[in-house]
Amino acid sequence: MSVLFLIVLNVIVPVFFLIGAGAILHRRFKLDMNTLSKLNHFLLMPAISFVNIYQSDIGGGMVAQIFSFLALQAISLILVSTVVAKLAGFDQSLAATFKNSVVLNNSANFGLPVSQMVFHGNPLGLSIQIIVIIFQNLLSYTYGLMNSVSVHTKSAKGAIREFLKNPIIYALLLGFILQAASFDIPLFLWTPIDNIASAFIAIALITLGAQSAYLKITHFPLPLVLSLIGRLILSPAIAFVIILMLGLEGTVAQGLFIASSFPTSRNSALFALEYDNHPEYAAQAVLMSTLFSSITVTLVVYLSKILF
Repeated sequence: MSVLFLIVLNVIVPVFFLIGAGAILHRRFKLDMNTLSKLNHFLLMPAISFVNIYQSDIGGGMVAQIFSFLALQAISLILVSTVVAKLAGFDQSLAATFKNSVVLNNSANFGLPVSQMVFHGNPLGLSIQIIVIIFQNLLSYTYGLMNSVSVHTKSAKGAIREFLKNPIIYALLLGFILQAASFDIPLFLWTPIDNIASAFIAIALITLGAQSAYLKITHFPLPLVLSLIGRLILSPAIAFVIILMLGLEGTVAQGLFIASSFPTSRNSALFALEYDNHPEYAAQAVLMSTLFSSITVTLVVYLSKILF
């Protein structure tokens, strides 16, 4: 029980302290969300991605294992959420947002800071989370985007183009190349890159808090309850089964199990807003899954230490 308390105290409390700070700052000063978004997306996330891949010792075989796990989990969640949406009688618009809320997780703004705290001093654990982010971005701008636009008549031809615009991909590739070549980055370049990467955790969580500052929850309708169950409970359960099937162990098993428990991606809310697929429900799913994840992620982190 003392271990569980330490996880809450040292991992979850710091995360929600920064989220709360972001919400307060946004209410007080009306932070520029577009600037924060660009700062995270085009500077901080590529830097943290590059640094952790460059410092890790992750081989091609392990990358294949991780992608196999992520593909199996995504397919499982897609199938389950599709069946649940049909059984619940959701219309096409609501079903699209529901499925995205279950399948897409916040592996970047929430997941990476949590992993950074859990795997402090363990580059492999952090590198696994970077690969999860890449996979989630691919999933978001293919399945997630097409799932949203399919409700209407708009074209989804730009999905791959949007994915290729993501700078994290190129930071990841550069990190792999330099790490494989054992290239020593000069200190005058490494120092600013490392400093930028160190700033990620605070800015990312403050941004997430600012995004949630004005959301209000008055009741828990069935779609919201099912989203929370699917994302926070069913996803880790499926992940555990797949980890056993693939025979994964150690840091890899821990990292993937923890990554499966993260709350709903903000991309699901952005897609819902862009294509008018129940945007208020989508925003509620992001907020409430983030709040309840303080309990579920704590338990998953605790279980990962025992099981793997």
